[in-house]
This record gives sequence, structure tokens and C-alpha cells, in this order.
Amino acid sequence: MRHAELVGWIAAAIVLAALAVPWFLWGSTTVVAGLPLWLWWHVGWMLLAAGVFWLFAERAWGIGVEPERDGPGPSGGELR
Repeated sequence: MRHAELVGWIAAAIVLAALAVPWFLWGSTTVVAGLPLWLWWHVGWMLLAAGVFWLFAERAWGIGVEPERDGPGPSGGELR
């Protein structure tokens, strides 16, 4: 389960990085609400990236970096 979660987060990071630059809008002169469409894409994409990063920080921070341990931790609590 942990390995599948790691692969999912890596895939999400690759997609976020690959589509951060709106290469498919290069050369487009479309203007929406006074701003170029590519700028709206960038703003929206950064909001999406912030949301995904928040979710990652809440649910999976340390995955693939911190070793999984079983048994009681240093404070006597149970670690995953």
C-alpha cells in the first residue's frame, strides 16, 4: 500500500511539473478579463499545485524518505 501511494505521489508531481508551463498556449492571443489566457492557466495551475502540496503535507509527508518502523517509538507510542 505504501509503495502504491509513493508511486501515486511521484506521478502527481511529474504531471504538476510537466503542465506548469502552458506550452500548448504558446502563440495564443486569447484574452480573458483583460489578461492573456496563458496567465490565467498559470494562476489556476499554481492554486492546484498548492492544493496538491497541502494534501501531500497532510497525508504523506516523509513517504519514501522516512523508514517505516514497527513497534513502540522513543516516547513509547506506536509507530506505523
